[in-house]
Amino acid sequence: MKRPFFGGIHPPYQKELSSEAQLDTAFVPKTVAVPMLQHIGVACTPLVQVGDTVKKGQKIGDGQGLCVPVHASVSGTVTAIEPRRHPSGKDILSVVIENDGLDTPDCTQTPHPDYASLEIDTILAIIRESGVVGHGGAAFPSNMKALTSLGKIDTLIANACECEPYITADDILLRTSPEQVAAGLRIIAKVLDPQRIVLAIEDNKPAAIARLKEVLTAESGIELMVLPTRYPQGAEKQLIQAVTGREVPSGKLPAAAHCAVFNAATVAAVYKAVVLGQSVTDRIVTVTGEGVRTPRNVLCPIGTSYEELIAYAGGLTDNTWKVVSGGPMMGIAQRDLSTITIKGTSAVLCLSQRQNQEKENPLCIRCGRCMQVCPMHLQPLYLYRYRGDAANLSRLHVLDCVECGCCAYTCPGKLPLVEVIRQGKSTVKEAQAT
Repeated sequence: MKRPFFGGIHPPYQKELSSEAQLDTAFVPKTVAVPMLQHIGVACTPLVQVGDTVKKGQKIGDGQGLCVPVHASVSGTVTAIEPRRHPSGKDILSVVIENDGLDTPDCTQTPHPDYASLEIDTILAIIRESGVVGHGGAAFPSNMKALTSLGKIDTLIANACECEPYITADDILLRTSPEQVAAGLRIIAKVLDPQRIVLAIEDNKPAAIARLKEVLTAESGIELMVLPTRYPQGAEKQLIQAVTGREVPSGKLPAAAHCAVFNAATVAAVYKAVVLGQSVTDRIVTVTGEGVRTPRNVLCPIGTSYEELIAYAGGLTDNTWKVVSGGPMMGIAQRDLSTITIKGTSAVLCLSQRQNQEKENPLCIRCGRCMQVCPMHLQPLYLYRYRGDAANLSRLHVLDCVECGCCAYTCPGKLPLVEVIRQGKSTVKEAQAT
C-alpha cells in the first residue's frame, strides 16, 4: 500500500534529455584532484607526497573519528597537494594526480564473493575501508549509518526514486547493473537484519522497473515498490512515509521510525566494496541541461573537473546561464568550472538563459503557496521573515527543513527561500553551540 506524503510538486522533469543516453565508460580525464573531504565528518590527512606514483584504488587519505578514507581514482603521479574548488564552493585540500592512462589497479583489498560467511564487524570495516558514503548527496559514512541503525530497524529501504529533475544517474545504474544493487541490498540486510526489504522507485523509470522485475523475484527477498512520481518522493522522510506510513518525528533520524534508507548507488558501492574488493573511485554522473551540447551519463573518476567533464559532453552552448552541481531543486550553483566531482556528485546541470527567472526585487505577497507544498509542514514565508532571529527560527522548526526547494519553485514572488532558510539553519546551530 502506497501512502502519499503531504505537499510536494510536479516540476518539468526533463529527464528525456539524458535518459536515452547509454552509460559512457570511455571517459578518461587527463588529471584528477581527489579532495580530502567528501563526506560528513572529519577531513582526511594525505598519505602520499608530491612525486609519488599511485595505483587506481590506492588509499591516499584517511583520518580518525567520523571519517572514511579516499582513494586514487586513476593511476599516475602525484603532481600537487593543494586546495581545489569543492562543489560546496569552498576550497578543499586535494591530491592532484596526473593520469598515466594505464589504470593500474591497487590490489590490497580482498574480494569476498562468499560474503555470507563474514561477520558484521568485518563487513562494516570493509565498507569503511572502501570509502563508501551516501551517494545521494548527504555523503554520510555508510558504515556509521549502518552501525547506528543496528538493532533499531525493521524496514530497510533502497532509494531508487531519483526524484530530482534532469538527473538519470541512478536510472542508468538500475538499467545496466540491477544485480549489483540487489546484492548490495542483501549485504546491508545481513548487517541490519530487517523484517522487510524494499527497493522503492518512481513510476517514470519504466526501463529500470522492467530490469528490476527480472532480478527481484520472489526468492530474492526484496520487495519492489513502484511509487507515483512526485517531488520530493526521494527525500528520506517522505520516502519512509510513502513506503511504511510512518512519520519520522521532528528532530529525529529514520531509525526513530524503525527504518534505514540507503541510496541505490550507495548500495551498489557496498556490493563492489565487499564482493569485488573495490574502493570508491568513480561514480555515474549525468551531464545534462539545455546549456550543454550533448547530454550524457558518464562513468566519471572522482576528482575530475567540471570543465573537463562538460568538454567531454560537447561543451556549453552559447546561451548557457548557470552551471549547477546536482539538480535544479537542491543543487548548488558554481562560480567556475574548476570544481571537482566528488562521491556525492550525481549531476552537472547546465541551464540556459531561458530558464533564468530571477527577479531584482523579490517580494512576498503572502499567498501561502509555500506552506501548501512544504512536505515538512513548515511555514517558509515566516522562516524567511525571521531570518537572523535564532529564537523564532527554532520555534518554527527551521532545522526540520530538508531544503527540497518546493517553496522557492512555487513562490510567485521568486523569493530566495532555500538560500535564506539554509542560512537560518546555520544561525540556529550556531546559537545552540554557544
